[in-house]
Amino acid sequence: MSVESIQQSIIQSLAASRRREQPYRHWTMHNVLPESTCRDVVALPVDPPKIDDTRGKRETHNSLRRFFNREANERFDVCRETAEAFQSPEVVGALGRFFDVDLTDTSLRIEHCLDTDGFWLAPHTDLGVKKFTMLLYLSTDPGHEDWGTDVYADAVTLAARAPAEFNSALVFVPSDHTWHGFEKRPISGVRRSLIINYVTQDWRARHELAFPEQPVSA
Repeated sequence: MSVESIQQSIIQSLAASRRREQPYRHWTMHNVLPESTCRDVVALPVDPPKIDDTRGKRETHNSLRRFFNREANERFDVCRETAEAFQSPEVVGALGRFFDVDLTDTSLRIEHCLDTDGFWLAPHTDLGVKKFTMLLYLSTDPGHEDWGTDVYADAVTLAARAPAEFNSALVFVPSDHTWHGFEKRPISGVRRSLIINYVTQDWRARHELAFPEQPVSA
């Protein structure tokens, strides 16, 4: 799959996205990536990490986290092509205009998540160095439709659950009230997802970035 095809798929999916205002402004996107790109991501030779308890935070086990970073992009075409598409001025510009967010001088960070039974995340906002968040779901195991991100009205009040259809995404612009997490519930298989963020240059873990020396431009 070409980078251009991935770009087109991302941009086209914006037009069909659905915006919701409660409990904060967020969007649901569908058919975000080309089908073949999704299948290639799912087929990556990566095993889920063995984690007993996240303690409600992904950073509890930072050493086991995986990213579409320089190493992954050199090894796997699908990582490189996906990263180049989200890095491209065409996609950065389209996202910035559609979601009304200034991504100038940010860097692309794509985390490859493989969550298994016992996983949970405490409510948090992403406020700070993250300027954009897209949670892209790629699970096909039975029951995956219920594995979407939980959306909260505040730090404790569950308000909704994002649909987790294959190749759909939840998108929001982080603020002090964009509370989200994952209530602990059965995962009978692997909860696969990509977390796409654009982060400021204050991001310290440069090895996580797709292009650590190259901020995006629109």
